[in-house]
Amino acid sequence: MSTIGDFSVIFDLDGTLVDSEPNYYEAGRRTLAEYGVPDFTWAEHEQYVGISTRETIADWRERYGLEASVAELLAVKNGHYLELARAGTRVYPEMRKFVELLAGEGVPMAVASGSSLPAIEAILAGTGLDAYLRTVVSADEVAHGKPAPDVFLEAARRLDAEPADCVVLEDAAPGAAAAHAAGMRCIAIPYVPAQAGAPEFTTAGLLLRGGQEEFTARAAYEWVVGGAG
Repeated sequence: MSTIGDFSVIFDLDGTLVDSEPNYYEAGRRTLAEYGVPDFTWAEHEQYVGISTRETIADWRERYGLEASVAELLAVKNGHYLELARAGTRVYPEMRKFVELLAGEGVPMAVASGSSLPAIEAILAGTGLDAYLRTVVSADEVAHGKPAPDVFLEAARRLDAEPADCVVLEDAAPGAAAAHAAGMRCIAIPYVPAQAGAPEFTTAGLLLRGGQEEFTARAAYEWVVGGAG
């Protein structure tokens, strides 16, 4: 249990703890190119920020008329992504500080992500965050991805925590909606600042409209502890 209050912190991974979206974009661009869809743009990729990989691919099949199965496309994209992720994924410096600060206080923590379990584990191991974040939930392990609350509720269950005692950190509107649906407090750090006005973000207890540039470990810590108190 925490030494500073009965609460737990649940992190989204991509775009929240680490800047992995460039790798996801490139993996998606390569995959679509292999199946005859050229010129997949960053702007198109931004539409899928916060959506699970499986659900993204299901949308691709309909949007681009792909005949390959979701399972096949998922395997190809994950292969590209793991290659890119292992080559290098950047942790946001203030996020690493925040994780280390919470760990030093004994706060239970988890990762709940729309990525596949192998992708999550590869990033955590490659960045050293696995030393602190040992409880991991992938959207592939639950019935519904974000904006459904399933991944966050499962993370709380594994932490043996009540949803009301959990704080979620999220960068995407579907994630903020999922946190709200789970009955959890949320710190929202929009990956795409232009999307900060999305209605889903209004449910966040703390919204940093400027994204990671506004996030500091100390301010987040004080907000979390203040609410827990």
